[in-house]
Amino acid sequence: MTARQAWIGMLVFATVLAAAPAVGNRWSRYEQEMQDPVDDPGDANEKTEFAFARLRYRSNRDGWGYSRWGIDCNKSDRQFIAGLRRLTRVHARSIEEIIDVEDDEIFNWPWLFAVSPGDWQLTDAHCARLKQYLDRGGFLMVDDFHGPRDWDGFMSGISRIAPNAQIVDLPNDAPIFHVLYNLSDRVQIPGANVVHGRGYEKDGVVPHWRGVLDEKGRVMVAACFNMDVGDAWEFADSADYPEKFTSQAYRLGINYVLYSMTH
Repeated sequence: MTARQAWIGMLVFATVLAAAPAVGNRWSRYEQEMQDPVDDPGDANEKTEFAFARLRYRSNRDGWGYSRWGIDCNKSDRQFIAGLRRLTRVHARSIEEIIDVEDDEIFNWPWLFAVSPGDWQLTDAHCARLKQYLDRGGFLMVDDFHGPRDWDGFMSGISRIAPNAQIVDLPNDAPIFHVLYNLSDRVQIPGANVVHGRGYEKDGVVPHWRGVLDEKGRVMVAACFNMDVGDAWEFADSADYPEKFTSQAYRLGINYVLYSMTH
């Protein structure tokens, strides 16, 4: 089997999974806040060793059809999970876990994903909870924010969550890029809205793979800045979205999951 055939097989698997019979949607109460909700598959309640947890936060831009935390949700999450299940031995649940920023439930989920963190609005209590989460060994991946304004919005939270943390552009030899896949060479992953155009959004011309590090050098927060990894997962089953970006998006996300489980 060629690499291309294997990749096509993975995409077919993802599509079939998304189309499986619904058993009553677990997160139906949040579907109005999601950009791309899909029905639960039949194994949605399976007990597994890993679940993709998405952070539900507040933003003053909520209410315009869907909330900022719910961008690409939940099709994107589930298509990534299908790839994680297909390409690794991680026993992953087929649906995501939605974690409200105000809930101590966050401490039960060591891997967390947040979209558009340039728009998050965090109270002191939210920041204290997220700080405790990271200090306990939690891992946060953030994605889909672009340009100086979004970076400043993201940092307005990080400066309160981890005021003493080091923030760096992760070097090509960083362990997080080599846990499973060798990602020394990477390209900017564009959103579907710009993939056939200029390839970047707002003023986000140059892609950055940044890390917020603890005092031991562990990546606590992995920031995909000036990129839209979630779109590459969401549109993995679309012939209009280039496979080269989807391939890297899956490899990057899988490396981040495995890093969080081993560091």
